[in-house]
Amino acid sequence: MKKFLFAFLLVPAITFAQSPATNANNVPKTPDIPQFQFNEDTWDFGNIPMGIPATHVFEYTSTGKNPVVVSQATASCGCTTPTWTKEPVPNGKKGSISVTYNAAREGSFVKTVTVLSNTGEPKYLTIKGTVLPKKEDNAPQQK
Repeated sequence: MKKFLFAFLLVPAITFAQSPATNANNVPKTPDIPQFQFNEDTWDFGNIPMGIPATHVFEYTSTGKNPVVVSQATASCGCTTPTWTKEPVPNGKKGSISVTYNAAREGSFVKTVTVLSNTGEPKYLTIKGTVLPKKEDNAPQQK
């Protein structure tokens, strides 16, 4: 019985080991799958003034054999708005994801944008920084 159970468990293990390499979504990695390379994954705005939106453009290059198509870019909160290149980006060409943070609240922030595309895996972009409080306009003026 133990030999039968061992053989029963061994066959799927061997089969799995011989299957083609896959990514996190169980999509086989092949040279034909579109790929992209971002210039950076994280952008630090540093200190930004409250009430003035801050924008950064994440650029990417299509590096696979087939064009990259970004189908969706979703922010982790409503204070961040992404826009992206909608048309297919052929090999060697550039596309972009523009991310705007509205800077309505004072303090530090870290926000994530999840990018879905035909590459088979989500891509995560991060913006961070610190929103400085508004300067008081009622401060006494020196003479």
